[in-house]
Amino acid sequence: MLSLSAVGAAIFFSSFISGIFNMAGGMVLLGVLLVYFDVATGMVLFSILQITANGWRALHWRSFVLWPIFYWYVAGAVLAFAVMRAIAYVPDKAVVYILLGLMPFAVEVLPESMRPNIEWRGVPFITGIFTTVIQFLAGVGGLFLDIFFNKSRLDRKTTNATKAITQTFSHVIRAAYFGSLAGVGDLKFVEWGPGIVLALVGAIAAPFVLERMTDHGFRQWTRAIIFTIAVIYLIRGGLLLWQGG
Repeated sequence: MLSLSAVGAAIFFSSFISGIFNMAGGMVLLGVLLVYFDVATGMVLFSILQITANGWRALHWRSFVLWPIFYWYVAGAVLAFAVMRAIAYVPDKAVVYILLGLMPFAVEVLPESMRPNIEWRGVPFITGIFTTVIQFLAGVGGLFLDIFFNKSRLDRKTTNATKAITQTFSHVIRAAYFGSLAGVGDLKFVEWGPGIVLALVGAIAAPFVLERMTDHGFRQWTRAIIFTIAVIYLIRGGLLLWQGG
């Protein structure tokens, strides 16, 4: 019961902060799930829960979605799925934690001038390819996806809506990828059924906070949360490597 309570709290909290920042929540949730599940099972459960939360956000903000970006993103993601499925790679836990922790810092050191704009022609297609590959390797691709939105002139609602619909599709193909490689393990309804409800409740509560935030506050809080979580995961991944060694 203690473990289920911890997972339940992580589901609600991650869905809530994802609903505000459209990132960071996935890092929290996947990190907690990997404590209790193997990588493939954790990825499938994570995808199911994230489909619920992101799907609701996409529905809520649907009038702000930039559909051409989404369509080209899907085309790139499907191509990446086909290639990665042929390779059939499943990372271990230490690799996932370390990649999750390194990703924000890798994004940070990339010069501003080298960061492409999601509104540029052809960029959504490229984004779909590389974000999907990273999601299969590290579990979470939202931070990498954000690189392509940072240089755009889109407001926080349009950014949130468009990222929500693209990430919903990404969670679907990640579930298909790991589910086809390793099945769903011993997942039971008691684990994913209530989790869907908690993810939905967290997502529904988030817009009340987002509506009251400024674009400046939105960016400040996003950075603070992401880098705090990244440091924790680097430590966790390092410990797993040390124990394995």
